[in-house]
Amino acid sequence: MLPQALQKFINVFSKMPGLGPRAATRLAFYISNLEREKLAVIAAAFENFKKLNRCKKCFFIKDDSLPLCGFCADKSRNQKIIAITEKETDLISLEKSGYFKGVYFLIGELNDKDVIESSQKMRLQYLKNRIKNELGGQADEIIVALSPTSLSDILYEMIKDEFKNLAGTISRLGRGIPTGGEIEFADEETLKNALDRRS
Repeated sequence: MLPQALQKFINVFSKMPGLGPRAATRLAFYISNLEREKLAVIAAAFENFKKLNRCKKCFFIKDDSLPLCGFCADKSRNQKIIAITEKETDLISLEKSGYFKGVYFLIGELNDKDVIESSQKMRLQYLKNRIKNELGGQADEIIVALSPTSLSDILYEMIKDEFKNLAGTISRLGRGIPTGGEIEFADEETLKNALDRRS
């Protein structure tokens, strides 16, 4: 019988992406064997998550004390070129390519049921309002920077239709990323080529 603290940890962490019950159990025992000082550092790191919030412009993570995330606050970035990404890790991967100089917009993780969720539709409506109110009614380009799946194809067509009067160009990443592949795991050169070959 495991101590309650360990069991609670395993129950919570086994539901995390990339972790199952076995990995969560190994992690629980690893952490439980650390010295008290190292445990305090880990606990403080978790406590700091309470100081995070969502950027009101793009929905990326930001420090709660700041009005915008670092990307939206950066005046050197082209605010009229917007890359719509699914997950934070996709955004980070695109940024690491060093090629994209616009701003981002997080649509939220797509499910595998070929359905666009109401929260994602609400975010797209927010983006429409932002383009109308902050960009004079038109973005230069919207890049649909999603991993190539059937659901991202549906979303791309929806964005093309709904934003046709709100953007000079609506493009998507070139097929440098294989169908079924994920942006998060693509290397920087592949992402640069996918941005180059957007259509």
